Amino acid sequence: MARNSIPYGEVKARLLADPEAKAAYDALEPAYQLARLRIAQGLTQAEVAERAGVRQPNIARLEAGKHEPTLGLLRRVAAALGYRLDVRFVPVEEGEGVRE
Repeated sequence: MARNSIPYGEVKARLLADPEAKAAYDALEPAYQLARLRIAQGLTQAEVAERAGVRQPNIARLEAGKHEPTLGLLRRVAAALGYRLDVRFVPVEEGEGVRE
């Protein structure tokens, strides 16, 4: 029988080989992490927002990666999910370049 599909890991590796695609993917990772944590806990965006003391659209914008939040907001959202925020400086890998 012919194989009609490509495993997700293979497709992801191919796409992330492109530096522009990898930069875009990396930029959205915190947004996806927030959504995964919220969903894993069975919470709605409104419930996280209430716990964090913000409005639901703020959580939606964070999860969509359409908002550059303050550290204070990220700390409140992390606490609302039972986590703490960990911000670190990580060396830039060769060829990666500096992004703003």
